[in-house]
Amino acid sequence: MAARVVLAEDHLIIREGLRALLSVAPEVELVETCSTYDELMAAVEAHTPDVVLTDIRMPPGMSDEGIRAASMLRASHPDLGVLVLSQHDDPEFVMALLADGSQGRGYLLKERTADRAQLVRALVEVAGGGSVIDPKVVEVLVRRNRDASPLDSLTERERAVLAEMATGADNAAIASALVLTVRSVEKYINGIFSKLGLSEETDVNRRVKAVLLYLAAS
Repeated sequence: MAARVVLAEDHLIIREGLRALLSVAPEVELVETCSTYDELMAAVEAHTPDVVLTDIRMPPGMSDEGIRAASMLRASHPDLGVLVLSQHDDPEFVMALLADGSQGRGYLLKERTADRAQLVRALVEVAGGGSVIDPKVVEVLVRRNRDASPLDSLTERERAVLAEMATGADNAAIASALVLTVRSVEKYINGIFSKLGLSEETDVNRRVKAVLLYLAAS
């Protein structure tokens, strides 16, 4: 079955261009388009889509409405995917998007919409609970952390823990999945942070950056 999509984009020309792109893709079904944060949230309630494709900035504030919508929908519709489109390759936006976990979340630069196949693949991946992060954003993050140890410095167990982190699992869920104690998981995560050069970051930023590096290498 086609993934049911709600599109939120305030720029008329871009919105209509995306509508045209998606209307001829059999893998997706566009069920509604909207132009504001409030319209987006209402459309989700009305149509219960599989995935939202949203601009990062919309009325009323033109700031980070797409990111805030993703956060709200994580709580109210945990199985709903959200793919954010942005003109900005700033990893801080991605870290905010993934703060509640990477499962069913994606971030693409708007320039990628010129490739319909790539956009549709991203929508289908996110609708199915996967994660898609634009390679240019990951490149920026890697440049910022060029002194970090490479992922191949991680042990097999640390890689397994990091893979669980990438699904959005918390420490208790990781412990259950890998048959470990929560204390052991905490120790493995601290080791991952140290090897990736993330020891001085806040906890949320460390988890998100570690996941981004993992996704880039996957």
